[in-house]
Amino acid sequence: MTLVRYSYPRTTRLVPVFGRSPWNGLETEIDRLFANALGDFTATAAARFPVDLYEDKDNAYVRAELPGLAREDINLELADGSLSITGTRKVTGDDGKVTESVALSRSLAVPETVASDKVSATLENGVLTVTLPKREETKPRKVTINVS
Repeated sequence: MTLVRYSYPRTTRLVPVFGRSPWNGLETEIDRLFANALGDFTATAAARFPVDLYEDKDNAYVRAELPGLAREDINLELADGSLSITGTRKVTGDDGKVTESVALSRSLAVPETVASDKVSATLENGVLTVTLPKREETKPRKVTINVS
């Protein structure tokens, strides 16, 4: 028995020979959703990086994974209620010369409860952790109940 493989040209759209596809609107929406979910991997979308946000009773934290970036390549700025993290990743070729440079950027809104003069950041094993301490007056405190 001989197996015959038929090769059909692959297309990304399901468009019939005559007229428009009834699925055309759905295909467009699915393409848009995947482009947004996967970041579309264009220069601007790839330049955004994910961050983790969490807090405890004393501090709020921002954690960003920035592997391959040195401390000198990262710029952290807190101004007008916004925390901006920018960095530049340099790609070197086989000869050791910088062939490409990718700018990474992320901005986050910072609540007014943060004491901006006490913000600190650490970079350890490619993970940037920004500590945003809460102001004393905004921290929860226990209220005693007097018995009369």
